[in-house]
Amino acid sequence: MNSLHKAGLHIGQWLDAHKDIGILLLRLFIGVRLVYGVADNVLSWQHMVLFENFLRQQGFPFPLLSAIVSVYAQLIGGLLIITGLYIRLASVVLSINFMVALLMVHRQDTFEAMTPALAMLVGSLVCLFYGSGKYSLSPKKEPENAG
Repeated sequence: MNSLHKAGLHIGQWLDAHKDIGILLLRLFIGVRLVYGVADNVLSWQHMVLFENFLRQQGFPFPLLSAIVSVYAQLIGGLLIITGLYIRLASVVLSINFMVALLMVHRQDTFEAMTPALAMLVGSLVCLFYGSGKYSLSPKKEPENAG
């Protein structure tokens, strides 16, 4: 076995042993992006009204309620994903939010234009399947009794 192959195996083993760092990085990216993306709507009612008007133009029912629900789902969901608390619940809510966004708002967009919403959807789905990993504030499960 040559040294390059041995180094590759060693790196692979290290990455396997530290894969929770990967989900932490994804959680931080998704969560920070979500919080950043809605901060203006949370901090300014004028921005929320602009979002309401945008949703009205897109044909959403109850556009003000839809705007508030979407904004706070992203804010609270983003904070939960960052911390790892209730990550699967947050991921379900966010997945629904971004599926609706893709169907109602981005359906005519180019793939490039819909990439931000797709990234949030896929990131939420990864968190749904993977969970928070070991670097989170989520309570740790008790080890199962083998006996």
